[in-house]
Amino acid sequence: MSDFYKKILDNNKEWVESTLALDPNYFTDLAMGQKPPLLWIGCSDSRVPANEIIGAKPGEVFVHRNIANMVIHSDMNMLSVLDYAVNVLKVKHVLVCGHYGCGGVKAAMGNDSVGIIDNWIRHIKDVYRFHHKELDAIENETDRFNRFVEINVIEQVFDLAKTSIVQSAWKKGQELSIHGWVYGLNSGYVTDLNVNFSSDKDLDDVYQLKF
Repeated sequence: MSDFYKKILDNNKEWVESTLALDPNYFTDLAMGQKPPLLWIGCSDSRVPANEIIGAKPGEVFVHRNIANMVIHSDMNMLSVLDYAVNVLKVKHVLVCGHYGCGGVKAAMGNDSVGIIDNWIRHIKDVYRFHHKELDAIENETDRFNRFVEINVIEQVFDLAKTSIVQSAWKKGQELSIHGWVYGLNSGYVTDLNVNFSSDKDLDDVYQLKF
């Protein structure tokens, strides 16, 4: 058994013991069920822990993560999580959170092949294509990279609003708001991109589904 593997097992035991010392019923209560108010759609990057960033406890955040926090209309994994969160857990907020320094977004700015993930990154490249005039006008590469991260989040929030799951919830009068953030790895702070929806009225007519 490697030292690292043994260490994480030991860490688990220490965490359980310290948690029970504070609240003997903690895990018993947690096992009774979940009713989180928030679905977090974030990046798989290990430096972006959803619960810790917002000071949430286990049971308070339902989480879906993938490379570059994408909301792709044909991704059944993401859609299944979204459907369960909205229609079963009845979350009141869905948050797309990207982060500055995102490797997936960085890869989409170049042409190097990195394997099967090229097919996933193509979706991010599409975002660049839609906004290439604004992005290409930014001469400083770091500033352009940061703005691309922000634009990518904004586009994913719009794509979230276009899903039948979210629009059906709105049509039924369900309380549901969606938002976009970017997390700063070098600061710990999030930036609210002020892209918020609580209905489909801000979407183009072609995306407004009739139920």
